[in-house]
Amino acid sequence: MSSSNRSNPRRALSLPLPLRQPQQQIAIVPLPLSPSKQHINFSQLDRLNRIGSRSSGTVYKVLHRPTNTLFALKVIERTHDEDFLRQIRQEIEILREVDNLNVVKCHDMHERAGEIQVLLEYMDCRSLEGIHLSDESSLADHTRQILSGLCYLHRRKIVHRGIKPSNLLVNSKKQVKIADFGVSRILEQNIMGTIAYMSPERINTDIIKGKYDECAGDIWSVGVSILEFYIGRFPFAVERQGDWPSLICAICMTHPPEAPSTASPEFRDFVGCCLQTDPTRRWTAAQLLTHPFVKGGTLANGSYTQMDRGSVHPTHRQLPPRPPRIFSF
Repeated sequence: MSSSNRSNPRRALSLPLPLRQPQQQIAIVPLPLSPSKQHINFSQLDRLNRIGSRSSGTVYKVLHRPTNTLFALKVIERTHDEDFLRQIRQEIEILREVDNLNVVKCHDMHERAGEIQVLLEYMDCRSLEGIHLSDESSLADHTRQILSGLCYLHRRKIVHRGIKPSNLLVNSKKQVKIADFGVSRILEQNIMGTIAYMSPERINTDIIKGKYDECAGDIWSVGVSILEFYIGRFPFAVERQGDWPSLICAICMTHPPEAPSTASPEFRDFVGCCLQTDPTRRWTAAQLLTHPFVKGGTLANGSYTQMDRGSVHPTHRQLPPRPPRIFSF
């Protein structure tokens, strides 16, 4: 930490809420979609099993009978007001145009009584949550794929706002893809689920005087996630489960975490390029793709090591049932 930072008096914990998304005029997207855009007959989908459920909806593994193709089907209950639903429809329309090898494909959407259904690419392995990947060649390849997808999105002025290990999926071909943005970001009610990976300036808007660069925020989240994969635990140390004030202080008021000295100089520098407190000093996704650590990566055949549950910090493993008082909203 610089001498100027050490000389600053310790501030009381009175941080404002992370920036909310700016209110925008939302175009009305009529449903059902025009026949020219509909490629899948949703009545021909068989639900095989439930993959998961969260506030953004329930996801099922489904089979398209005519083609014997597996998909993931996200089902969103229509319990929100119409303006909210219009925003969801608009987001889905944007996501349907996204076509990148490292972004989970949104194939189609359908609305029926009581719910909106979103048909997504099926990832047949798992998320990268809880993964320990200390082999730098394999980690570099994973990093390259994540940055490739993120660079594609950022060039189209699409930001994720929720990059974290559980939103990075891998399939049996060892393709890593970014998932769970757009609709999930709108519907996710508990901001605390992602705050551990938020950039300092998103939590404490005083850092940038309200001028938040969302792309730079995504880069911070990537840096925290990649460092977590390497060291096998969440990079910020917090003493007690659910101690959100301490976590926020660690993110906003301490020096960013660094790769251990045993890591290569290239990886240590890469982490430093992502985890700059000043967002204007962070590298962009396009720049990071040219970093020596990323360019030196090769697809490794080694298997993942699952983190021991005891090595994952409880604050990261289990979120509190509701936000603390300072985040009342």
